[in-house]
Amino acid sequence: MAVARLPATQAAVVRALAIAQLFAEDAGLPDAARDTLAIVVEEWTINIVEHGQAAPDSLIALRIERTGDMVRLTVSDAGQPFDPREAVSTGPNLERGGGVGLDLIRAWTRIESYRRRAGRNRLVLGIPLG
Repeated sequence: MAVARLPATQAAVVRALAIAQLFAEDAGLPDAARDTLAIVVEEWTINIVEHGQAAPDSLIALRIERTGDMVRLTVSDAGQPFDPREAVSTGPNLERGGGVGLDLIRAWTRIESYRRRAGRNRLVLGIPLG
């Protein structure tokens, strides 16, 4: 299991990605699952930092664990309320790049739960290993 609390700044993206990669190596994940985990962690963390409007002194809580044939990613942040199950995807942004992170997350994970409590979002994603 990997657990971290990261400041809601651009540096969190790099640190979260490094944590995900180290976890994947330590857990012996297959290559495809390693890549998926890295992309999902990076995309979700980028979305929190760039769009969540969390105070820079707030923290992003990250937890990654393997449970059988699944990797479970739990993320908590103090940004604006955002339930990925209900959000409308805007698709690719050809001018600046990006814009497909939410679609990738929805395609590659199972959204197990989302809740908003005490000013924080809490999202649990499951990434199948098979």
